[in-house]
Amino acid sequence: MKKLIFGLALCLASSVLWAQNSIKGKVVDAQSQLPLVGASVWAENAGRGAVTDRDGVFVLSKMPSGNVEIRVSYLGYETLKTSTTLPTQELIEIRLEPKDFLTEEFIVSATRASENTPTTFTTVDKAEIAKRNLGQDIPILLNFTPSVVSHSDAGAGVGYTGLRIRGTDQTRINATINGIPLNDAESHGVFWVNMPDFASSVESLQIQRGVGTSTNGAATFGASLNFQTDTRRNEAYAELDNGFGSFNTWRNTVKAGTGLLNNRFAVDARLSKITSDGYVDRAFSDLSSWFVSGGYYGEKSVIKLIAFSGREQTYQSWYGLPESKLENDRTYNFYTYDNETDNYQQDHYQLIYTGILGSNWKTNLALHYTYGRGYFEQYREDDAFENYGLSPVQIGNELIESTDIIRRRWLDNDFFGFVGSANYISDDGRLDLIIGGGANRYDGDHFGEIIWARVAGNTDIRDRYYDNNAVKDDRNIYSKATFEVKPGLNLFGDLQVRGIDYSFFGVNDDQRIVDGQESYTFFNPKFGFSYEKGPQTWYASFAVANREPTRSDFIDNPITEVPRPERLNNIEAGVRAKTGNFTYNANFYYMGYQDQLILTGQINDVGAYIRENVASSYRAGIELDGAYALSPAWTLGGNIAFSQNKIREFTEYIDDYSVEEFQQEAFTYTNTDIAFSPNVVGSAIIEFKPSKNLSLNWLSKYVGRQFLDNTANEARSLDAFFTNDLRISYSATPRFFKGLEVNLLINNIFNELYEPNGYTFSYFVPGDTGRELITENFYYPQAGTNFLLGLRMKF
Repeated sequence: MKKLIFGLALCLASSVLWAQNSIKGKVVDAQSQLPLVGASVWAENAGRGAVTDRDGVFVLSKMPSGNVEIRVSYLGYETLKTSTTLPTQELIEIRLEPKDFLTEEFIVSATRASENTPTTFTTVDKAEIAKRNLGQDIPILLNFTPSVVSHSDAGAGVGYTGLRIRGTDQTRINATINGIPLNDAESHGVFWVNMPDFASSVESLQIQRGVGTSTNGAATFGASLNFQTDTRRNEAYAELDNGFGSFNTWRNTVKAGTGLLNNRFAVDARLSKITSDGYVDRAFSDLSSWFVSGGYYGEKSVIKLIAFSGREQTYQSWYGLPESKLENDRTYNFYTYDNETDNYQQDHYQLIYTGILGSNWKTNLALHYTYGRGYFEQYREDDAFENYGLSPVQIGNELIESTDIIRRRWLDNDFFGFVGSANYISDDGRLDLIIGGGANRYDGDHFGEIIWARVAGNTDIRDRYYDNNAVKDDRNIYSKATFEVKPGLNLFGDLQVRGIDYSFFGVNDDQRIVDGQESYTFFNPKFGFSYEKGPQTWYASFAVANREPTRSDFIDNPITEVPRPERLNNIEAGVRAKTGNFTYNANFYYMGYQDQLILTGQINDVGAYIRENVASSYRAGIELDGAYALSPAWTLGGNIAFSQNKIREFTEYIDDYSVEEFQQEAFTYTNTDIAFSPNVVGSAIIEFKPSKNLSLNWLSKYVGRQFLDNTANEARSLDAFFTNDLRISYSATPRFFKGLEVNLLINNIFNELYEPNGYTFSYFVPGDTGRELITENFYYPQAGTNFLLGLRMKF
């Protein structure tokens, strides 16, 4: 009993000693004496850590008595080690010296906007991405940024997802990773499903709305997404990020890095696995990815080798939900074949050099290669042999012209090239000049295989029923400059020339021979000014973008009737400011299109729907966004966009089956709404921090009515919707951890029934009065109330 009492007394005394001691300090820049926000502080022999607040202050509590070794690190500064003896009441001031390394931010600076660039943009940093990232795809993570509407085929944000910005779809949104093009060269789209958990390797993301600044790859025809991958960390680290949620959703991520080795080298790696059953029946996703980065960091140069890959298998839910099932069977999936799946893998390799030449020049050069391959498998009931170039099969006296078939449609492509830029800054800092560009080649094979047939006839397994190839060369050169005319007033100019050569040949999936070649040369000028007055920056610009048709426009249209390229004239004007606890942006935009390509219902000679040019259309709107810190505990933020999106005149074609010989009837519309372009999009975020470790966020999103086609017919539209989410985040630094974070996200907390995406088609059939118009709408319903829970452990 004495031993027990003595042991308890020792434990009590020890706990009292831990509770009584604390270290309070402040971390500042050694030269400017300004506080460093977010510096990492670690007590080596106590296993406890902290992060500095907005005043550069940190507190390490529950510390043992005696000598304590402290390590302080901050990106761009030399790591400092010091010691102190506890107990102490002194405020420790720690001064960090800037590190003489070239920053990695220059890798993306050539294609990004700066504070004095006269264009409209939003930058999302790593911390903000991490708060939102619980395994959902990039479009879902960006849902609360200005003018964005995101959607998910499976309904839960994992698998096939997409986004629109100002009503502009993904094929018109340029995306780059470290300045290297990401959009598919032929469809111009980005398939985020091929990049699962990529957000875990993103350092920052800039969204430029409108034409923006010159970039590489597909034309910026409404917005651009500019990703920078993880930058170097000075200290070694390891992270485990695991989570689960509704619809049997699981996420497992492991990250680790060496920190800076020998003051020159660093290696970082990530491995991720995400699975989900999806909200829609059978719409499962099985996703995996990895990311590796190795870098050499010199005083005047950085060399990085980056490799990342994503593999996906998703059960198809592309068909959507028929309107008849919208009320009572929202999880319905048309597909029932057990392997109706999409299977694809994409590997990316980037070799990046950036360096300083003399006192005025910085250069950046990147070589890249992307290899993609995969297929989607389909079961086709009673499909005609002629659709596969096959003859009917004679069995006895019966001539069989169709049978059940399982087919695979393949893509196998290579994309490679280089991008580069040189940046000159004059001695007085008034002239900032960038010259850049790149050249890239895409070589893609498209082919289809029959892997099974109930009646095989004269076929062998994996017979290719179509096979065609496409080669696309895309090159551009640009020069952009900002010149300070007088203090606060900057003039901006940006000139780009882009050339495209596109050739294709072979047999298409509809058995037509598709041989052709097209070449384009586009000139894309941009001009503007910015004026800084106190905390405000006023800006205005005019920009031009030209865009070639996509693969389907070439393949589906007769070669003699290839659509004309599209042209966009974009005006942006606005003001942005940071004043104490208040930040805001307000801007006006006008996007005038010439020859915009849209679906009209017109069909080609084999019945496929084609896109046609409309002479004139436009988008015009006002965007407002801002945030206000009411107190240290309360912050209000949000954005809203009001717009008009119109086609001045276009002709719709409707199939007519009410007559003996099939025909199409034409209907002309004037001043009609552009499809999927809501007049109002807004979001709001309320954050409450009752303590420094706990954050409660209420997130709301409103999207106005969207029309499924360009007729402005409410019978062919998506209803407006208003959703609300709750996010709870808790962080701590318990012993033996550098950080511990718990995140709970409850999506659609009021169980709103909504559909952000869909499609429609109409046709005439015989009726009592001669003919009847039938319209079929299909929707992609999103999940009701659901949750995701994540635990991140940092070592």
